[in-house]
Amino acid sequence: MIDSALYEYMRNLLDVTPTAFHRYMYDKIPWNSRLVGILGPRGIGKSTMMLQYLAEHQNEGLHLYVAADNMYFASHTLYGLADDFVKDGGTHLYIDEVHKYKGWARELKQIYDTHPDLTVTFTGSSVLDIYQGEADLSRRALLYTMQGLSFREYLSLFHKVETDVFSLNDILEQKAQIPGVAHPLPLFRKYLETGYYPFATVDGFALRIEQIVAQTIESDIPQYADMKASTARKLKRLLAVVSQLAPFKPNADNLALEVGVSKNNIHDYFVYLEKAGMIGQLRDTTGGLRGLGKTEKVYIDNPTLMTVLASGNPDVGNLRETFFFNQMRVNNDVLSSRVSDFSIGQYTFEVGGKKKGKRQIESIANGIVVRDDIEIGHSNIVPLWAFGLNY
Repeated sequence: MIDSALYEYMRNLLDVTPTAFHRYMYDKIPWNSRLVGILGPRGIGKSTMMLQYLAEHQNEGLHLYVAADNMYFASHTLYGLADDFVKDGGTHLYIDEVHKYKGWARELKQIYDTHPDLTVTFTGSSVLDIYQGEADLSRRALLYTMQGLSFREYLSLFHKVETDVFSLNDILEQKAQIPGVAHPLPLFRKYLETGYYPFATVDGFALRIEQIVAQTIESDIPQYADMKASTARKLKRLLAVVSQLAPFKPNADNLALEVGVSKNNIHDYFVYLEKAGMIGQLRDTTGGLRGLGKTEKVYIDNPTLMTVLASGNPDVGNLRETFFFNQMRVNNDVLSSRVSDFSIGQYTFEVGGKKKGKRQIESIANGIVVRDDIEIGHSNIVPLWAFGLNY
């Protein structure tokens, strides 16, 4: 029999879970599949989204939410909980922050193989590699990686301004618009400063971001990569160096000397930081975290994180590029361009301020000028804020 304290804990959380706003991934998750994993960086709303679904569907079967670091697991196993839950008639089990439970992959595999009628949904750090280890879940789990708020989501969550999702082609055809907002730039600038994270209005926002960075580097990555404390400190030093230089073309020799590690480790450290949502790597031939292309530039992951790491004074030009890369990579394969800033499919993008001209791309077919500080675009000149309505 399941400990009643677990149900009470779940009910208390459901009572305070807001349901008016849903993240962009909400309708993409196959919630009734047997094993679904929602991965992503800390602080972007994975737990809230899972609780929202539970709150809105709790009458459809018997549901149970547990946090993987609950004291219950000091004397119980995850598999034992699932087994007891099924015997009680349980149909849907939700496990939050599964990476905090030692041996999570092995026990999830055992649950999957033993209880075919149980639906299991879990959240976890994006650092997790579900393809590794003795309990390979890659053939069993459907994995979805979630990013932080888009500009469109920010408008909805904090300003109750609703707008459609616009595809890249829609944006390039100047169709992107924000109904009822004549001047989007003040909202856009505020988004760049604080809008990527759903807790933007909570007191001590910058401190909370710093805590997320510290927990990611000192706990999440070392736990996954089996790092020593001294190595984690070097990882933190590397992020500090990147935050001062980004975006920049990485030089392994110089970075290794600056951080005090072997240059052979720099690539692995960048992959860890990228998967954890701390940086983004712009590649030259193929995108994605598992892309084979050479890294041409390293960015801080998102404009809000960049702003906090820069103590509130990020370089404006770098901020523009960071926003474009961060927002467009969700639905597009964003690559480096040999002649400009970015390429997506047949298009080449040059990102700059309102005075940015067409000279650099005038001889390029399908060249697009992306300008900050303009409200509307024309021809092949598109306002930067419009690319924030892509998801």
